[in-house]
Amino acid sequence: ISVTGVQTCALPISWAPVHFLIIPKLHIPSLAQLEPAHEALIGRMVGLAPKLALQEGANPYPEGGFRLVTNTGKEGGQEVHHLHWHVMGGPRPWLRG
Repeated sequence: ISVTGVQTCALPISWAPVHFLIIPKLHIPSLAQLEPAHEALIGRMVGLAPKLALQEGANPYPEGGFRLVTNTGKEGGQEVHHLHWHVMGGPRPWLRG
């Protein structure tokens, strides 16, 4: 799925039943480099998460749900230096990791 300024990518091999990325097309190294000019883009990215999580198979809120994760900096576990959100859902997949 591509929305203005945003790309998504499914990760079919994962420990989470639902796991995909939401990635801005604009290069932003990490959450730490966000500026006021990025607000609309970040809003679009976060706004896509609930819709796509349901579309990809996450169960609806409040019994279901999903997790939105980004790693920032070396100590935050960031390995890819291009901002992206991991969206993970299903029956509490983070308890398996």
